[in-house]
Amino acid sequence: MSHPTTYVLVHGAWHDGQCWNRVAPLLTARGHRVLAPSLTGHGDKAHLLGPEVGLTTHVDDIVGLVLDNGLRDVVLVGHSYAGMVISSVANRIPERISRLVYLDAMVPTHGENAIDVVPLTQALIDGAADTAEPWRIPPLPELPAPLGLFGVTDPQDIAWLRTTLGDESALCFQQPAEMDNPAQAAIPRVHILCVGSEPEGVTRRPLPKTQPNGEPSRVHELKTGHDSMITMPVELSALLLDLA
Repeated sequence: MSHPTTYVLVHGAWHDGQCWNRVAPLLTARGHRVLAPSLTGHGDKAHLLGPEVGLTTHVDDIVGLVLDNGLRDVVLVGHSYAGMVISSVANRIPERISRLVYLDAMVPTHGENAIDVVPLTQALIDGAADTAEPWRIPPLPELPAPLGLFGVTDPQDIAWLRTTLGDESALCFQQPAEMDNPAQAAIPRVHILCVGSEPEGVTRRPLPKTQPNGEPSRVHELKTGHDSMITMPVELSALLLDLA
């Protein structure tokens, strides 16, 4: 390792920064700097959840974190919905980002929202339409193994994960990603796919064969459930360390 790498780990919808608790120590043990914030409406910011919280709010969260801490050459990792977040962050501050890592994540193009990328998301919004707070989208339910709770099947892990999950605002899924800054296209991208236990009805959109910068797409697979930071932290950390 020539110099320490700065990783910013961004959790997906309904989760909070604690989901990285098994990964962050493995990266810091190798001398790297790791920040794993909770986005607005989650974790220590759960009290801020409201209908006005959207994708733009979460992009502001991460842009502010990077700028306030003077971070540069950031490896920006986005899990699931956070693929939307990191894409727009790169659009705002491309000069601060050295690499984007899409961890089983939504991969938008300019102007797309989460519903465009994963149409099933609209069903979640429709399901909340007749509730007292139609903007409030609860976490996905636990499913029979091997699907579990976001791909987590160990009973103790499920019990812990439940304590960290919270509702999401519909606006997070409705606001579009902004990717119109040509500089963001030059940032190298890596995709890590969790394979082998995809829920029925969820179809993964094929990844392009080339990155926006013209290089061949870099794709790795982990044979595990969606929340690989919980189910395969060692293997996931090894892939992230390979980027340092």
